[in-house]
Amino acid sequence: MQLHNVKRNTKRKKKIRVGRGGKRGKTSGRGTKGQNARAGRKKRPELRDLIKKLPKLRGRGVNSNKSRQADLLVVNLDFIEKNFQNGSEVSPKTLETKGVVRRYGNSSVPVKILSMGNLTKSITVIGCELSKKAKDAVEKAGGKIV
Repeated sequence: MQLHNVKRNTKRKKKIRVGRGGKRGKTSGRGTKGQNARAGRKKRPELRDLIKKLPKLRGRGVNSNKSRQADLLVVNLDFIEKNFQNGSEVSPKTLETKGVVRRYGNSSVPVKILSMGNLTKSITVIGCELSKKAKDAVEKAGGKIV
């Protein structure tokens, strides 16, 4: 091997030309004059104005633990004793006709029957939730739960 056959491990770095012929000369890629050409320019992004106009997504905040499920409407056995006859059906629809339940849109509110009061009539309960004591009271009076 001779000295003129030796090759470099790293390529020679080319000098960057400055001025009219260079890639980043004269205005250094900033165009001409004005705010955009100055050092330390800080222009507010146009997109920020658009973003600021959009409402914030605030989440559920303080009520983060609160259920999204609709609250149950509570009906006691003494109300059923007064307003329903022997052998009649108790459902959200029949309670709506009695004026206890109000509809929200197309769906009725879920109803739960609690055991406050006595029940002597046999009734059929359809589409309502019952507490354990209320369930026992309905079955004891000879009623059915569907």
